Amino acid sequence: MMTDILPLLPVLVPVIAGIVMLFTGRRNVYLQRVIASATGLILVILSVVTIIYIAGNGMAVTHVGNWNAPYGISMVIDMLAALLLFGTAIVTFTVVVFSFQSIGAVRERFFYYPMVMFMITGVNGAFITGDIFNMFVFFEVFLLASYVLITIGGTKIQLQEGFKYYLVNVISSNFFVLSVAYLYVSVGTLNMADIHQKLSAFEGDAAILTIIAVVMLFVFATKAGLFPFYFWLPGSYFAPPIPIMALFGALLTKVGVYAIARTYSLFFIDNIGFTHQMLLFLAVLTIIMGSIGALAYTDMKKIIIYNILIAIGVITAGYAMMDEAGTIGATYYLIHDIIIKAGLFFLIGFIIYRTGESDINRLGGLIKIHPVAGWTFFIAALGIAGVPPFSGFYGKLFITESLIDNGHVFSAIIVLLSSLVVLYSIMRIFISVFWGENMDFSKLKPISYDKLLFSSFVMIALVVILGFGADIFYPIFESAAQSLYDPASYSGYLLEVE
Repeated sequence: MMTDILPLLPVLVPVIAGIVMLFTGRRNVYLQRVIASATGLILVILSVVTIIYIAGNGMAVTHVGNWNAPYGISMVIDMLAALLLFGTAIVTFTVVVFSFQSIGAVRERFFYYPMVMFMITGVNGAFITGDIFNMFVFFEVFLLASYVLITIGGTKIQLQEGFKYYLVNVISSNFFVLSVAYLYVSVGTLNMADIHQKLSAFEGDAAILTIIAVVMLFVFATKAGLFPFYFWLPGSYFAPPIPIMALFGALLTKVGVYAIARTYSLFFIDNIGFTHQMLLFLAVLTIIMGSIGALAYTDMKKIIIYNILIAIGVITAGYAMMDEAGTIGATYYLIHDIIIKAGLFFLIGFIIYRTGESDINRLGGLIKIHPVAGWTFFIAALGIAGVPPFSGFYGKLFITESLIDNGHVFSAIIVLLSSLVVLYSIMRIFISVFWGENMDFSKLKPISYDKLLFSSFVMIALVVILGFGADIFYPIFESAAQSLYDPASYSGYLLEVE
């Protein structure tokens, strides 16, 4: 019974909460806050229970309508999906709490919290679906909600960037449907585990699989922000308020990376000399372009946004290797980056709401007013740069080891150098904002910021725990990576479950 209901809850809980909040009315903002925060907390508890259950019992699988795989729709939670559900849940809860004092009453009245829940429904669904077409469906669910979130409030820049965001995603979604159609014609199934087994014995034209791999890479690279398809990301993520920016930056790009890792491990395994090398090439270019952007700007939001691109490149480089060390490192860094990016967005959001400024050249001396926030930012800077013993170090260590073992020394050097770029770009914020020449403190806005800092502290504390507890958490991440470097363990288990 536990196996039957568990994979459905990450989708049912947020969608039911979103529907309930729609019926509470626009004016009942306080009730929406209560429901949204309670739902976020429930998702956190549920994700922890899921991780514990899977660690002891293996994957949780539900065949919707009791139609067994490969004929019915399967919802599957392996350890990789469970960790991503945890990351999504903790980001959801902290974003909602952060929003209480930052998103503004006007946006709250236009169903901000229901849209957050609907977006999380789609994100969770994309992580746990065992069906490639339903991955497309869940992509569209979170994209529809994100179209509302990116434009909610209706400022000029939001509408401008929101249109670009909408156009890019509509085009990529059409290509997604096209690639799924080609795949179905080739193998006659949409169940991802069944696709893997049929492609393992595929005797058709291998060229068609390469074409499908390229089309899917275009789709998922666009969602993830890989080079050269990242052009929409800096502007679109810069436009909305900080809570939405944190939600997008921490989660949406990661769905694209997850889709690449899942499909490339299950489907495209016969021509890795082309497909996976192409993936690594784009990953390295993404790291380089992200590094240039992170060094070029003095706006805190843009610096963090370009750091998202660096992280996406590093994670993708690990998954491109598709061996044990590479997938363990990429999975560890993926979860680390979800948490640390949200924490950094919360911290710069606190600074912006307190000072009214986002350019580091106009700030300084805040360590005298907010020493706790300052030193928290310092810890976050060390964590995101991968300074040992913080969590970013272990992911990059495994990724670099995998790259060197597979003969990609240049790529390994780029990954290592990116750590210096990340450290410099974030420490530049820390030094300028907290230790620079004192700004006019009389201009500080007298805001209530307890919930702003609460969300920041929670996320940075998790980064510290993830780093110092690396030995404890290693078996969990090893289990999560197994379904990628040993895809038969995923497909075999799913098709055997009745």
